[in-house]
Amino acid sequence: MSNERYEYAKAKYAELGVDTEAAILALSDERISIHCWQGDDVGGFEKNSGSLSGGIAATGNYPGKARNPQELMADIDKVLSLVPGKHKINVHAIYAVTDGPVDRDKLKPEHFKVWVDFAKKRGLGLDINPTMFSHPMAADGLTLSHPDEKVRRFWIDHCKAMRKVGEYFGRELGITCVNNIWIPDGYKDTPADRFGPRKRLKEALDEILAEKIDKKYLVDTVESKVFGIGVESYTVGSHEFYMNYAANSDAICLLDNGHYHPTEVVSDKIPSMLLFSDKIALHVTRGVRWDSDHVVIFDEELKEMAKEIVRCDALDRVFLALDYFDASINRVTAWVTGVRNMQKALLFALLLPNEKLKALQDKGDFSRLLAMNEELKFFPFADVWQEFCRRSDVPADESWIDSVEEYEREVQSKRK
Repeated sequence: MSNERYEYAKAKYAELGVDTEAAILALSDERISIHCWQGDDVGGFEKNSGSLSGGIAATGNYPGKARNPQELMADIDKVLSLVPGKHKINVHAIYAVTDGPVDRDKLKPEHFKVWVDFAKKRGLGLDINPTMFSHPMAADGLTLSHPDEKVRRFWIDHCKAMRKVGEYFGRELGITCVNNIWIPDGYKDTPADRFGPRKRLKEALDEILAEKIDKKYLVDTVESKVFGIGVESYTVGSHEFYMNYAANSDAICLLDNGHYHPTEVVSDKIPSMLLFSDKIALHVTRGVRWDSDHVVIFDEELKEMAKEIVRCDALDRVFLALDYFDASINRVTAWVTGVRNMQKALLFALLLPNEKLKALQDKGDFSRLLAMNEELKFFPFADVWQEFCRRSDVPADESWIDSVEEYEREVQSKRK
């Protein structure tokens, strides 16, 4: 029966000139970077780790979170068994696996060998992030823009170390690693000097990125934010700062759709950024009123972001990652929901007759354009999604939830 439904959907889309087989193939090649920190509420494995700081908050206390590398990787394996395709795992520096305390400026590739072995065995890629929060050297909320040169030096050295780790990932796995730099720096109240912190940040980034590394192995991205908890009035790493920095360096601008004013949408930024940049990077999340990192759902903005990536013919120009951490529900459920929804949005976009829709716009036939867009919402997209899942040997419907609930009973519930 499912194959009959796919054949009907295939024929229906063909009437519009859309090739469902090509859409499935394109989606199969798209690696989404799955953020490891959803599994343990951004805890990490540091031997001397403390509570979250730097404007980061994971709300909720749902039982069963991962407590060590083995449990986190087991949970990731469960996720991978329920999402189609081959992907990447996004790792923060605090997820280094060490024999004892190793401060962040002293981390080396060998401390991430467990992750490389994990990825190799499963055909995954790896991305890396310096962890610029939850550390005594970031106690006052400033890192690369700190007026104290000693503090800046610590974080510069940490970022340099993570670039080496990222290069190691890329060489070992044969898949380009994205090294994303995000800092929590800013001020709660209106600062007396806006220029100085940004000048220090620019100089720090210049030093961090001075060593040229083959982009086949590593690309560097810089991530902006409009504000954070405790830095409501001024964020050093603003969108304007990083957009200009990326335009004048080898770094790539990363857009997190939870890091803008509520009336701004990243979907509208994507085509402009792609017009001037060879590549961009995205952290996909769901902000609710503020940067609250809710689980990604199949909503209008997610679909619009996917549409812009596809319409700009930019699947190979956009580094796509997820970034949220919900501790109020089963963490594996949160992961699987977000990854599958990102893939659904991309498939929905790939199944649109985009050239025909553009032609309607260009000739000013907005009546037909509006009507077509509405009718396309009821095309048999779900049947193509089911076929994609079937070929990947993962559940196509809600039955995956039963699998997670069984995993919770058999594995996660035993974590005390």
